[in-house]
Amino acid sequence: MQQIWQNFLKIIKEEVGSQVVETWFKAVSVENWDEEKKTISLNVPNQFVKNWIKEHYIILITKHLKKLLSINRINIDFISTNTEKNIVKNIIPASIIYPEKSKTSEKNELIENKSNLPAQRTIPNKFNYVNPSYKFDSFVVGPNNSLAHAASYAVCQNLGRVYNPLFIYGGTGLGKTHLLHSIGNEVKNKNSSKKILYQTTDRFTNEFIHAIRLDKVMLFRQKYQKVDLLLLDDIQFLSNKEQTQEMFFHIFNLLYEQKKQIVLSSDTFPKEIKGLQARLKSRLEWGLVVDIQMPDLETKIAILEKKAELNSINLTNDVANFIASKVTSNIRELEGALIRVGAFSTLTNKPISLELAKKVLLHLNDNNKKEGIMLEKILKTIARHYSISINELKSKKRHKNIAIVRQVAFFLMKKLTFCSLQTIGEFVGKRDHSTVLHAITKVEKILEKDRDFAKKINNIEQKILMS
Repeated sequence: MQQIWQNFLKIIKEEVGSQVVETWFKAVSVENWDEEKKTISLNVPNQFVKNWIKEHYIILITKHLKKLLSINRINIDFISTNTEKNIVKNIIPASIIYPEKSKTSEKNELIENKSNLPAQRTIPNKFNYVNPSYKFDSFVVGPNNSLAHAASYAVCQNLGRVYNPLFIYGGTGLGKTHLLHSIGNEVKNKNSSKKILYQTTDRFTNEFIHAIRLDKVMLFRQKYQKVDLLLLDDIQFLSNKEQTQEMFFHIFNLLYEQKKQIVLSSDTFPKEIKGLQARLKSRLEWGLVVDIQMPDLETKIAILEKKAELNSINLTNDVANFIASKVTSNIRELEGALIRVGAFSTLTNKPISLELAKKVLLHLNDNNKKEGIMLEKILKTIARHYSISINELKSKKRHKNIAIVRQVAFFLMKKLTFCSLQTIGEFVGKRDHSTVLHAITKVEKILEKDRDFAKKINNIEQKILMS
């Protein structure tokens, strides 16, 4: 039976993925097999795991065990060896999404495995996780991020007393994570006794699920209650994770009441995060909400010069201007372009020149051209479908009939391309990223409620993809 159970795990791994097996089935074992009654007894670690498996995987278990045992019927009996009172009474999730582990979280798990106690039976109680290479002095300040930078620095000077929580939002790769780590490093330098914890929301969720499985929720909660500064990155990934939100809500309240500092980041404004509890959205706005936008040309050049200095890359003004003008998506791509040029120069033993940069970054021209063509195609298809001119869609007219079509255009442009909100806004009448984001959110809300509208949008999408 043990061999049959191992074969079952291999089958179910193929069907539902290794994460499900690792999360829910690795802690389950075969206790007994009654051939006469056709009953298999499965040992589960606690009531929660038992309920979760019965609710979500009982059909799969029954189906595959019947095949493996070559029988027509089977009874599944779950035995929980843990008779302790269920400490997750109010936080049993209706649905939990188990996200992929980040490389950082995998690294942290390796660190935990070096301890005397087995990692799978404990809740990591380590603090910090702050990257020492991200500091305020390496953060280039410009009109696009000056408020976020000033607020972040002010938080360090008066921890838990001003701008609590501090909520930083903006597109991918614009410097939110850099600021969070900078706050952590600044506070650490000012007072090394402060307990600082930087977490990605994915890692927070992983850790919470791990705690539920092992009935260690109180340890999980106690860990977060000890911190003086909590830095939580990409909080939009709490979306639709009801019980993880519930736990974070209680942690947030406790830290706030104790005047412990909370700093959060997201790719969008708190109210615009879908699948987040209203009371949690409200708390995220209790302090100060600041945004980071795509930097202007001058700031991008300054960033390139700073990064070139840190990486010992000899960058001329004309090359810096060229790279800054070609990269329109985010700072991460900007840095990547610089590193690519520097690496090519080193490997070919050629000095960095404008000609070399154009050769190395030729793909940027192709990508920008392709994205521009796609945006044009989307706009033309939508204009034709609704019998509205492209000039009207790009105009400042706010007539209801035109506005909704323009919002549909924003929605499909974001869905079907990799363009930033700023690029899309610029393309459709030089609008800012917040206008585009508001439009996309509005369309998404209509799609959830109106099936006819959803069908129309799907038809337009198919036309765009087929043309």
